[in-house]
Amino acid sequence: MSERSGIFAGEDPLMIARDWLKEAEANEVNDPNAIALSTVDASGLPNARMVLLKEIDAHGFVFYTNYGSAKAQELDHAGKAAFVMHWKSLRRQLRVRGIIEREEGEQADEYYASRSLKSRLGAWASNQSQPLESRAALMAEVAKITATKGPNPKRPPFWGGYRILPSEIEFWADGAFRLHDRFVWRREGLDSPWGVMRLNP
Repeated sequence: MSERSGIFAGEDPLMIARDWLKEAEANEVNDPNAIALSTVDASGLPNARMVLLKEIDAHGFVFYTNYGSAKAQELDHAGKAAFVMHWKSLRRQLRVRGIIEREEGEQADEYYASRSLKSRLGAWASNQSQPLESRAALMAEVAKITATKGPNPKRPPFWGGYRILPSEIEFWADGAFRLHDRFVWRREGLDSPWGVMRLNP
């Protein structure tokens, strides 16, 4: 794969993805870690929303949410998901598909503890994706939680992480005259070796 050089070079797609994200963090003005996460509901109807990716670890791509949310219910039901990251400043995108696992251990506790106090209290107060009477009702719930949970609330049992364990990762970079560069990495199973090929733009 001598032609797979420069920004596409490497033998581990997760490491390449980390390098791309690091470069985006130095160039994108807002939310370089934003992903458009796609799921399907119980009837197979697709759904999509923006989520902030918090880590690319040795196994996959990690983000956090309320386990009662629509996205969490869809993730738990299907066990699979996909996302795309698009960086306008770099004119690149990353596409990922894979299976889902929850991250409910120390890693989730550490991330929750690193958030601002208001964000931690907000996680307790919001019944995410459920009907809300008014903003005033939400703020009243935040005040109630603030009074009962104190200045160092623990991670709620209904809030934690998801990790997408990828079976496919595609790296795309803009090319002149729409002759883009695309390389896709695929593997049959999580313990299988990665294969990589160039795709037509």
